[in-house]
Amino acid sequence: MANVVWHEKWGIELNLTRDDLGHESIPNLWELLYQSDRVDALRNVPVASRGLQCGGVCRQAGVVAWMYLRERNGRREAVHERSEDEQRHHASLSDEHKAYQERIVRAADSVGYPADSEVRTAVGPRSWVQTDTLVQGENGIRIGWEIQLSSAGAEGPRSVKARASRAAKNGITPAWHTDRSDYASRTDTHWTRSDNLPAEVIAKSGDLRVVSGFRVLDFWRCDTRALYRCPDTSSRCGKRHITPKPRDVFFDDLVRQTAAGLIVPIEHRTGTRTHRFWVTDTDRDRLEDHNSGRRDASQQGPEDERDLPVRASYRAPTCRPATTASDTAITPVAVPRPLAGPEVPNQRVGEGVAGRRPGAWPSAPAPSPVAPRPAAQAPAGSNVPRQPGPGDRPEDRLLDWGSSSHWSSEARPCRYCARATNLLDEGGVPAHKTCAETQRPARPRP
Repeated sequence: MANVVWHEKWGIELNLTRDDLGHESIPNLWELLYQSDRVDALRNVPVASRGLQCGGVCRQAGVVAWMYLRERNGRREAVHERSEDEQRHHASLSDEHKAYQERIVRAADSVGYPADSEVRTAVGPRSWVQTDTLVQGENGIRIGWEIQLSSAGAEGPRSVKARASRAAKNGITPAWHTDRSDYASRTDTHWTRSDNLPAEVIAKSGDLRVVSGFRVLDFWRCDTRALYRCPDTSSRCGKRHITPKPRDVFFDDLVRQTAAGLIVPIEHRTGTRTHRFWVTDTDRDRLEDHNSGRRDASQQGPEDERDLPVRASYRAPTCRPATTASDTAITPVAVPRPLAGPEVPNQRVGEGVAGRRPGAWPSAPAPSPVAPRPAAQAPAGSNVPRQPGPGDRPEDRLLDWGSSSHWSSEARPCRYCARATNLLDEGGVPAHKTCAETQRPARPRP
């Protein structure tokens, strides 16, 4: 309801707080207008054709809000046709709300995208979509920003979900921004949230951070190397999953990139719940490929080795030092044959031999000493590297800094890693004990 009505056909304002409506020269003006409006209602004449508009808050905001007349308990009333125009009278725009609207327009205009506040977009002969700030982007993209800093209903024809759905059906991408954490956790539309800031901070041209509502999608395979738990089973299922990770973004960049189509809204379903947030257009395309079963080629090599047969891999074989034919030719080292024992002729049972009774098998000869086999030496000029042995292992270096001479009450940068420390080395120079043990050369074992 409003106290001031603008008569479009007559071009006069009607003040409902006065008996003569502010026009003493026209007697019985209310009765004349009220009876005319009742006749139009009986004839089903649209409210927009009766010529009565809100002449108060709506007209000052540049909004055409049609009205009709009624009497209730002897009180004269002018009623808005649409409830959203009625709400404009009850909750005036706060300074923070106006600051957000001005910032959106300024950010869009800086890159050449037209934007305006309190825009009414006609979607039919008698209906329209009211938007706090409308940005005209690339290739016909229209982003309808709604700044919701006060209470908003979750159900009903005037709820956030209903208004966002109505805008989306008519080609306007809804973008709802708030400073309330409870709204940012709702899933009735694509919410973004900034911290609760005063109007003078919002209006500044500095960085304004969006702390909720933007995500980066992490695509991963559910195997033993995965960093996340499997969302479907208690073990590793081997399938590919998606994990949205929150990321901060600047508010001005969000306004510009949504208009350019580089940041887009998506719906991501996990179990029985649908999450709505903003991602880059690249993540949106990868999500569509994942949901359709197409292979994501942006994160794979020529072929995903985990899909290959066992013992197969697209990786190159183990690298070895390149050598020529002359380098690989190693001169064999002569190894002396072991000394042979005394030959024993083949004898049959019964043939006597000194020191053995007849009919006994000959005893095995005593083992003769065998010369040790020398280690093979690599020829001069060979590129084959020498393998390290146990004697090459460095001795563990553990420092004893238990005395007070290794402590300083003032923390200063470490000589090795430049991080603050109170410890001092043997020379009185600031150093971490672990840095000194690992960075300084150790004495090899004897």
